[in-house]
Amino acid sequence: MAKRLPDAAYRLIGAVGTSRLITRLHPHVYRLTGGRWFVGSNFGVLNIIVVMTGAKSGKERQVPLYAFRDGERLVVIGSNAGSDREPAWVANLRANPAAHVLDGPRRRAVQARETEGDERARLWGLAAAGYPGYELYARQTSRHIPVFALEPA
Repeated sequence: MAKRLPDAAYRLIGAVGTSRLITRLHPHVYRLTGGRWFVGSNFGVLNIIVVMTGAKSGKERQVPLYAFRDGERLVVIGSNAGSDREPAWVANLRANPAAHVLDGPRRRAVQARETEGDERARLWGLAAAGYPGYELYARQTSRHIPVFALEPA
């Protein structure tokens, strides 16, 4: 269970983490450092880059995300820091679930699957225990926050 920070800290982390500059810069920094420098690593969150195909453009997209291990698969949350809009990567994975994950220096193929019901509830609990900010983000929006399992391909 992660140490709970004040809500203001999670708002700041969400605002910085979802900014255009940071989302464009992080994949480059991640590759240069082999995944060792990333904002979430400061408080124990697994940081990955998900390499996917854009739903509309068909172009490669690289998105830095917090992830949580569930056996052999990784779990990612489409919170968009509590925004009423889903992050673009959610539409990308729904349209093109075949993706790759950069996990430190490793690159591996995954198949994304949006979870529902009891599975979603369990994985949400796993993620919220690792990053309590998700509970704040869920309270900030009325939309359903998607939870994806990234399973080895």
